[in-house]
Amino acid sequence: MKKLVLFAAVAVFGLTTMTAQEVRLGAKAGINFASIGGDETDGVDGRTSFHIGGLVEIPISEKFSVQPELLYSSQGASSEYSETFFGETISFEETVKLDYINIPILAKFYVAEGFSLEAGPQVGFLVSANSEFEASGGGESESGDEDISDNVSGLDLGVGAGAGYRLNNGVFFQARYVLGLSNINDFEGSDDFKNQNNVIQVSVGYSF
Repeated sequence: MKKLVLFAAVAVFGLTTMTAQEVRLGAKAGINFASIGGDETDGVDGRTSFHIGGLVEIPISEKFSVQPELLYSSQGASSEYSETFFGETISFEETVKLDYINIPILAKFYVAEGFSLEAGPQVGFLVSANSEFEASGGGESESGDEDISDNVSGLDLGVGAGAGYRLNNGVFFQARYVLGLSNINDFEGSDDFKNQNNVIQVSVGYSF
């Protein structure tokens, strides 16, 4: 009985050691090309920002892994428009800045040496939401910003898909598209006015 317990302990320790050697830890950062889709988004442009965070790649087999990530991601959109009041044209510029802590959980399939395809769900938690604006016309201009977090949902659900390539030295490159699935609006009547986050991410990182 004691030998059996000892053998089991050694086997568990060996499996844990082997798994620890296979698991990869890493960090990444890159560019976001973010936009907001959905209702009344004609004339809404994208916003270029950034993301940064860490990841763990857990191998399931030689060609298949699961990769959870923890990312700080700056998203949102921008818009420009003009209106005429009493013969005077006023130009408006607005940038909606939505910052999230995102947790994607990706399934990775290696189709060739170092090259992988990935897809999976993502949940995001709102950190901050601000609207910055500038109005100009008639030789005058006015600018300001407003906290709009009370009108934005604290939870954002999406699904991502992309590809990556990892060099033998641990440096890797990724490109991913994240499609928003949930309504980011959270104000009275928002059930009839739905918008979603959409983000293209281009990343570079290192894992070991």
